[in-house]
Amino acid sequence: MEKLNEIDKESISWKYVKHEGLNLSYSVPIPKNVSNQLFMELENEIKYFTGDLAKVKVFGKTYPLPRQQVAYGDDGITYTYSGVTVPALPWPAPVLALRDFLFGITSIRYDFVLINKYRNGIDHMGEHRDNEPELDPSYPIASISLGQERPFVLKHRDARKSGKEKRPIPTVTLNLENGSVLLMNPPTNEIWYHSLPTRKKLLGARINLTFRKMRKKNK
Repeated sequence: MEKLNEIDKESISWKYVKHEGLNLSYSVPIPKNVSNQLFMELENEIKYFTGDLAKVKVFGKTYPLPRQQVAYGDDGITYTYSGVTVPALPWPAPVLALRDFLFGITSIRYDFVLINKYRNGIDHMGEHRDNEPELDPSYPIASISLGQERPFVLKHRDARKSGKEKRPIPTVTLNLENGSVLLMNPPTNEIWYHSLPTRKKLLGARINLTFRKMRKKNK
């Protein structure tokens, strides 16, 4: 994607959101026409997981994913979450271009990406933390959004507790725009849960790419 290379990375303006244990960096550096072109390229290039890889385990029961999903990455990488282990397929060209774009603005060479497609406002993702043991917690998780703008909701782990342990910490909501980049910097993923709630009135599709840095395995 040549137009990604034409973006002036030095002029990118970041918005910073900080709270107790929360550290986010947010920007919309990809122009709408480039984002729309990327969306169409991904639509033509990507084939999402089917069968058991398109399911998730919750409290011992298996359910269909309420979205479409696929993973790409360097050779030999797998990722386990909610009782499901997904293999990292070889990088397709448009996804590799986005990884290189992120390297240009973060100086981080990500080695894995999980792609979720939300076909409409009914598709969603429940509250969770990206704190799986394969992830290197010293690096931010970088999220690129293409297509339909959707609200992204974060909740402190203590706000989810009950009784005397519950703390009145307000939720944080960001509207993730077409062409946006969100960096969830440490220690966000250890302390804050995040979700993409259902919004039935939103009819457009959204593709989200979350780039991660995996721990190096001992040989």
